[in-house]
Amino acid sequence: MIQKHKVAGYITQADWLLVFSEPAYPAAGTQIPGGTVEAGEDPDRAMLREAAEETGLTGLRIRRFLGTRVYHLPMASGDGVTIYRRFYQLTYDGPINANGWRCWETNPSDGGPEPIEFYLRWVKFPHEVPELSAGFGDMLSFIEPDV
Repeated sequence: MIQKHKVAGYITQADWLLVFSEPAYPAAGTQIPGGTVEAGEDPDRAMLREAAEETGLTGLRIRRFLGTRVYHLPMASGDGVTIYRRFYQLTYDGPINANGWRCWETNPSDGGPEPIEFYLRWVKFPHEVPELSAGFGDMLSFIEPDV
């Protein structure tokens, strides 16, 4: 059984939540920043690194750790993958770009040579949050409002 350690972060400011989509891969759905914890890397550092790589934002801070979810994915070879995903709430104090923006991750964890384009946007939490793909919505109910 293959094990992967991942992180995912809800970035909030007041009653806003940051989400993104991948224009080249619409089937990937709406997501939140996250990715793979590298060998020997502290998960908190991995969360801040992944969030910066995928959003282009600076000054992000971890507000709190929300918990871990475990996902078991079968594979055609008979082996499976177990993913341990640590969820965080991060805060951002910079300006909110209400029009959204594009960011390119130049170091994709899948090892692909091409940068991945993300379209990021702020949505009102909780009323305007779209359905999040791939289990990214699993810890939404644990987000605390920023004060």
